[in-house]
Amino acid sequence: MRLKTMAISKENKDFIDSLIDYYINESESYRQIAENFVPEIASVPDTTFGIITGCVYSGFLQSYQNQKQAPGLEDIKEFNKILKSRAPLIKKAILEPQYQMREINNSKSK
Repeated sequence: MRLKTMAISKENKDFIDSLIDYYINESESYRQIAENFVPEIASVPDTTFGIITGCVYSGFLQSYQNQKQAPGLEDIKEFNKILKSRAPLIKKAILEPQYQMREINNSKSK
C-alpha cells in the first residue's frame, strides 16, 4: 500500500486553521444569522454549522484563486479531513459559546 502525500501547502493549512479559529470565535454571530431563518429551518445549530463550513470552504477556494491555482482532488480531500477533524470544536462553539476561545487554545496546544 502506497502512502499518499498530502497536497495542501503548509501556508494554506495554516490559513485554513486560522479561518476555522476565526469562525469558531465568531460562531455566535453566525448562529444569529441562522436564527433569522426560523421557522424555515429545522435546526439552528445545524444551519449555523453549514454556514460556517461553507464560509471556511469559500475561504479555502479563495486562497487558491489568489495564488492563481485551483485545488485538485487531493487538496479537497485533505481539506475535508482537516475540517472534519475540527468539526467537533465548531459544533461545541455553536452549542456552548462560552467555551469558544478555551477550545481554540486547547486545540493549538496539542
